[in-house]
Amino acid sequence: MGKVTMQRKTLWHVGVFAVAMAYLESAVVVYLRRVFEIGDLMTSLPPLDPQIGAMEVGRELATLVMLLAVGWAAGNSLQSRLGFAVFAFGLWDISYYFWLKVFINWPNSLLDMDILFLIPLPWWGPVLAPVLIAALMAVGGARTAILESRGIKMRFSPIHQAFLGGGILIMLWTFMADALAILPADAQTLNHLKPTAFHWPAYLVGLCLSVCATWRATPSKVKE
Repeated sequence: MGKVTMQRKTLWHVGVFAVAMAYLESAVVVYLRRVFEIGDLMTSLPPLDPQIGAMEVGRELATLVMLLAVGWAAGNSLQSRLGFAVFAFGLWDISYYFWLKVFINWPNSLLDMDILFLIPLPWWGPVLAPVLIAALMAVGGARTAILESRGIKMRFSPIHQAFLGGGILIMLWTFMADALAILPADAQTLNHLKPTAFHWPAYLVGLCLSVCATWRATPSKVKE
């Protein structure tokens, strides 16, 4: 039980890091919106300067490295490290939108469109879509880390591996569908890209497959 208690305390520490990191990330976005006079992302998002665009891609990569690093530092096995990293990512993403709401009262609605990521192509989607994925990651990552502290290893059967992989690919497609549709395209064309209607049916199928795979993973006791 002592190890479980310690793992829960570590989750709190990782959670504080994720919320603080989200504050920093959202503050940077507020600065960018003020500098480039961005109001509505759908109507007033200017094409990114090549240097700024490269820096933004680098910032996104640095964010992923930081979240993975804190997970690796917090855990003591592959399962717990991945669990902490996934938990941190989910809580960070949710907190990012919380802080934007506090700072600039945006989004007005969870259905507001946002540019979510730039790697390897621009991702667009309503705020609700990444928030649902982030909630699954936060809960699933925390569960994974806690089970590991109880000596329980998570195993995915081949069918559930297919569910998880397929679900992730489907959701990625819904975010990048507009960018994929205009390939091959140069950076300037992609910078001018504005999204069309979001593919909610496909997204929900992908999300359901991912939830099913996560919750149907087979726990097994680790042999001492």
